[in-house]
Order: sequence, then C-alpha cells, then structure tokens
Amino acid sequence: MAGDVKRFTRMLLECNSNDKLCVVREYQTEVIVVPALLVGFFVILLTVILWLHCRGLRTKREGSSASEQQVNDRNQQESSLPKNQYIQMSETTVENLLNSASLTLKELEIPREKLLPGTLQVIKHGRYGSIYRAELETGNPGKTTTVILKALQDLAGLQEVKDFLGRIKFHQNLGHHENLAELVGCCVDRFPLYMIMEDVSLGDLLTFLWTCRKDVMTTNGIPYDLTERQVYEVGQQVAAALAYLEQKKLFHGDIAARNVLLQSSFTAKLCGLGLAYEAHAKGASSVTGMVPVKWQAPERLLKKPPSIKADIWSFGILLYEMITLGAPPYPEVPPSDILPYLQRRNIMKQPSSCQQAMYNIMKSCWQWNATDRPSPADLIELLQKAVKTSNDHAVLQVPELVVPELYANVAGVAVDSLVSEYTVL
Repeated sequence: MAGDVKRFTRMLLECNSNDKLCVVREYQTEVIVVPALLVGFFVILLTVILWLHCRGLRTKREGSSASEQQVNDRNQQESSLPKNQYIQMSETTVENLLNSASLTLKELEIPREKLLPGTLQVIKHGRYGSIYRAELETGNPGKTTTVILKALQDLAGLQEVKDFLGRIKFHQNLGHHENLAELVGCCVDRFPLYMIMEDVSLGDLLTFLWTCRKDVMTTNGIPYDLTERQVYEVGQQVAAALAYLEQKKLFHGDIAARNVLLQSSFTAKLCGLGLAYEAHAKGASSVTGMVPVKWQAPERLLKKPPSIKADIWSFGILLYEMITLGAPPYPEVPPSDILPYLQRRNIMKQPSSCQQAMYNIMKSCWQWNATDRPSPADLIELLQKAVKTSNDHAVLQVPELVVPELYANVAGVAVDSLVSEYTVL
C-alpha cells in the first residue's frame, strides 16, 4: 500500500498541471468503474421492475380467469332448466330455422286448421305483435276451448324468430305447475308463428279488481266481488308459483296484478315470464326488460340484477293492489321520485281496507335489505297463518271507478299496456 502511494506521488511530481495526458491517467480508474456500476445498477433495477410487472400481469390474469369461472359457474347455477340447445340457433336463414324448430317442437305443434277461422280477437299488442284470443278444437266433435295466441308476423328478422322460438322452448322446459300459465302448443311451420297459451275465464287480476269496484256483482254468471280471505288465497297461489320458480333457480321479475290470471274457480295463474326467460337465456345481469318503477325493489332501481327476493318486494305491492281493488301504488309519489322516496326508508301507508295482519306481511316484503325479506316458503307460511283469522264475509268496496288514463299516469305505466276489456265489462 505504501509503495502505491509513492508511485502515485511520483507521477504527480513528474506531471505538469496543464498536462492533459497526465490528468486522464490520474482519473482513468473512476472513468471506467463508476459508469460500470451505474449501468449494473440500472440493469438490476430494470430486471426487478420487469419481474414485478410480469408477476402482476400473471396475478391479474389468474384473478380474471377465476372471476370468469365464478361468473360461468353462477350462470350455470342460475337455472336448472336445460338451455335451448335442441333448437339449432346457429341457422343463418329464417327458413332453415323454422325447419329445425318444426322438428324439435314437433310434440307441441298444433295444426293451424284447429284454430277456428273468424274467432281471432285482438286483446292487445305485445312485444312481438298482436295477442289474440281464439277458439281451438279440442278433439271432441263440436267442442272448443278458448286460448291465447301470441303472434310473430312474417316481417320479423332472424334474431326475433330465434328469440320467439326460444321462449316457446323455455315454457316447454319449465314444466307444469297449477299456478303458472300453461303452454298449450305452437304453430311454427310457417308465418305467422303462434305461441298458444291457456286462457282463463276471469281474465287478468287487475281488470278483475277494477270490475269489482263497479255496482255489478255478476257478469255472465261470474261473481265480481272479493273478500279479505280471497286476497290471502290468491296470494298463497302466487307465492306457490314463486316457490316453484325458485326451485328451478329462476325468478319472475315483474310480479303485479296485471301478470296474474284468474279462473272462475279462483285459481290464480302467474304469467308474463319474459324476464325469467331473458335471465335464463342470457344471465341475470343481462336482463333488459323494462318494469314499471313502482313495482320494483330498491336494488332493482339501483340497477342490480333481479332476484327472487326482488320478487318478494313486488309481492307486497301485489297485496296492496288486491286489498285496494286495483289502486296504483304510491299514489302520492310521482314515478320519477320513487327511488329517493324509498332511500329515505319510506313505505306505503296502511290502506283503510287493510287489517294489521296483512299490513305486517306487506312490511316484511318491503324490508330494505333483501336478506331480511321472507322466502317464498316463508311467505306461504305467513299467509296460511293469517288466513285463519281473515274475514270471508265482508266484500271489499272502493266507490271510485278507475279511469285507465289517470291510472296509467299515476302508476307510471303505458296506457296501451293495460287490457282494454275493463272498459266494456
């Protein structure tokens, strides 16, 4: 070490302060080592950054794959019904699609000549076209039965045809339940396509409720009055239909009096399963069907996917409709203000015609947190308990008649969506 110091000193003595060569020689070690260290440090730092980045991408990709798998698993669990795999939805022409459907829906196909000509009566206009009531030959000579025809006209595009056929297959796979509107058959060999559903003698529940307000006890021998006990009985049947849908891992999405049909035996039939089909075919998060806001649960107004617990909220609205003989919900609140109204934890007041037991059931349905609401099975139990002490003698009475245009404005529904039969009963 001492020798090195001497050599360095001697070198400085031999050099003049202006000697550039000497200066270079003096600092040549620093010129080489320092940059080398800096380059090495930069390479190490870059390597670490790249490694962290790659690990982050891998973690994100694995998380994404796991999320996608969870979504796929959830979608698979959303419904226990088989998908519409037996209809060749990959067909690229309407003609080929109908040929395929005629084979796969062969057991449902009803010859068109069994629909008696001249009996088609327009009820209203639906999503795909007109909805008719018609007479169908039963197979017994001279005997017919009334059915409802949902029609799809020949101007429909390929996607509309696929969707229409998918809905027929959905109803077929859904199976039979006494409180669900039943699929009778179809005509899909050529246009117009028909989805044939059962008809009921009393029509839809909302129209029935409005008619009960009139000073008419019977029409064509059919009684038009309602007691508290009958409200419970209809409610139990709708809840039974919800329980069946829950078993199928489905939900309804639009529980309301307008979507309940009544037979003369006072058997209730839940209909209007369009949202249930959409959720089954595309997933709950893809449901696009519009439902009037006053029937929707808060989470639905906040754009969350529909569920059976959202149906329970709507069921409470249905009870309100029945006990008031078809009054619009939240009559004092404009449709545009419903969400802020509910966010303040407001619910509808107890109607004058509603006893405390029924109002308690309504309030249980209107719990803000969906998990606090009863299940369909719980709801059936609550209704069965309450019906034992219900009034089966006093007929519910509301003196004011309904003006459909005013009702539509307060309820936030389209006037043309209301069945027009009420005006002629």
